[in-house]
Amino acid sequence: MATAAALRRYRAFMSPPGTRPRYPYGDDCGCPGCSLRDVRHARDVLATVLRNLDPQDRAELARLLAVLDTRYRSRTLPDPHADPHQPWWHRRLPGCPFTQNGLV
Repeated sequence: MATAAALRRYRAFMSPPGTRPRYPYGDDCGCPGCSLRDVRHARDVLATVLRNLDPQDRAELARLLAVLDTRYRSRTLPDPHADPHQPWWHRRLPGCPFTQNGLV
């Protein structure tokens, strides 16, 4: 269930059409359901699942993630101040929820 929710969130983040940059943002709510609002956490969950799958299922999920990762890299910007020890998807320029919805 967590895998499906994380995959839906990762896809949803990339779903708006166009080429405008997207900015992942953190969510201060600590409950497990809200944590997936941060697309970076959703990708963390998928990375953990990927490591723990059997080889056949791992290959299938890896193919899906390769497509989504390519889109994520193309629609987000590198953060020059990010911690280099973090996974690559955490090293993208963050934003806030208001900019994602066009409210600012």
